[in-house]
Amino acid sequence: MNITVYLGASTGNDPVLGTAVRELGSWIGKSGHSLVYGGSKTGLMGELAESVLNAGGKVTGVEPQFFIDEGFAYDDLTELIVTKDMAERKTKMIELGDAFIAFPGGTGTLEEIAEVMAKVSLGQLDAPCILYNLNGYYEPLRALLETMIKKGLSTANRQKGICFAASLQEIQYITENRLLTLP
Repeated sequence: MNITVYLGASTGNDPVLGTAVRELGSWIGKSGHSLVYGGSKTGLMGELAESVLNAGGKVTGVEPQFFIDEGFAYDDLTELIVTKDMAERKTKMIELGDAFIAFPGGTGTLEEIAEVMAKVSLGQLDAPCILYNLNGYYEPLRALLETMIKKGLSTANRQKGICFAASLQEIQYITENRLLTLP
């Protein structure tokens, strides 16, 4: 299974993030899954790719040319797909993925997983869409989604494919069972 992970090219200021991202990468590599991610060698992105590779897994980076020109590409990937821009990158990452995870990240992470969330809610994508709610990181987003339902701007049925996983064990359970919600 190709697991597309969205996350930042910075490390953040919480050491828990580095530990969690390396555990996620080790699991992807050891379980026989493959990683699809943004292709960067820096920050959490680089740590994730390195941990997948160190665990024997395959890593496909999808990176726009301008990031490569700036020297951000991870050189030791299994495959690097170069795109002309961010829009093409998002499309390719969705095309390659069988499951999608948003690790705690910044505005780029949010923007990328929002497109996956929209496609899942519209029935255009039948794949797990997981927000890794590490230490409650995505609780404000969960609250916003609930508010959308309360205000009649969305429905529980439309959002049923959007999962919040508090741990790596929950992520494993969702992906390995190809669930669209936790039981």
